[in-house]
Amino acid sequence: FSGSLAAALKIECIVEQTYGQWWQSLHRTMLRGVLGKTFRLIGYTIQYGCIAHCAFEYVGGVLMCSGPSMEPTIQNSDIVFAENLSRHFYGIQRGDIVIAKSPSDPKSNICKRVIGLEGDKILTNSPSDFFKSHSYVPTGHVWLEGDNLQNSTDSRYYGPIPYGLIRGRIF
Repeated sequence: FSGSLAAALKIECIVEQTYGQWWQSLHRTMLRGVLGKTFRLIGYTIQYGCIAHCAFEYVGGVLMCSGPSMEPTIQNSDIVFAENLSRHFYGIQRGDIVIAKSPSDPKSNICKRVIGLEGDKILTNSPSDFFKSHSYVPTGHVWLEGDNLQNSTDSRYYGPIPYGLIRGRIF
């Protein structure tokens, strides 16, 4: 009886050792698979995130213009495409409609027309249209106004804005 008990224990140890090795191998394989898929997913997410960031930062994107300041050219809640390449390479021209960071609220964007470039002399009307004066656009700045002058907060209120606040040109 003692010999059969020893044989049974020996067989149980061999089965446990073999089963344990198989189980550890299975766990290692599953862990490698899960970790590999997770790292691949993280890698693809970072790659595509970088591509999307560059596309929206340097090429352009779709935006919604809100407010009545550009009516009738752009209606309230119109969806437009703003390209950012001209800001970097070609330059902004007089007459272009641009998206810029608001000088009074950096969290919001404004949609306005470029009326004057650096060095230009601008005839400005006060909001009441009683007083007319001249303003000069300093170096590195642009003068922006909405097409709906009676309902637009623009450079007539906050003065010329730095060229660096321009985010893109609408077309």
